[in-house]
Amino acid sequence: MRTFTWLTLLLFSFGITTSCGAARTGADQDQSVLTPEKNESGEWDLTVIDSQFDYFLSALAKPESMYTESTLKMRNSNLVSEWNSYYYSGRYRNVIESAIDYNPNENYGKAFEYKLYQVFAFVQWKYGLRLRGLSGSEVR
Repeated sequence: MRTFTWLTLLLFSFGITTSCGAARTGADQDQSVLTPEKNESGEWDLTVIDSQFDYFLSALAKPESMYTESTLKMRNSNLVSEWNSYYYSGRYRNVIESAIDYNPNENYGKAFEYKLYQVFAFVQWKYGLRLRGLSGSEVR
């Protein structure tokens, strides 16, 4: 499995990376961009730091077999774009506190694409943040 180390992926949901009331400067934005990295074996993975995410993934999320990699890649591209526009505009500061550096031309693999997509579904489920790229039926 490819390792995508975003140890702080859900830090935006906990309000750790930036303060809600502070204006974002260029330096703040650089520090709050989550950039993909590979592990020692050159694989991508996604680490989510939220105790409820594993429950969501196993009990509520639709199974990975219901999606194709190309569909997930297309949806993730749109969702990351929407997510980043919210971040840079300062909208939903209580939930979105970091941008996501996602390259749609990179081959992350289906497992990674699925997990990233489920992060967006999880944020919708847990925080009620409606993203245009997700429907209400993403959760069983």
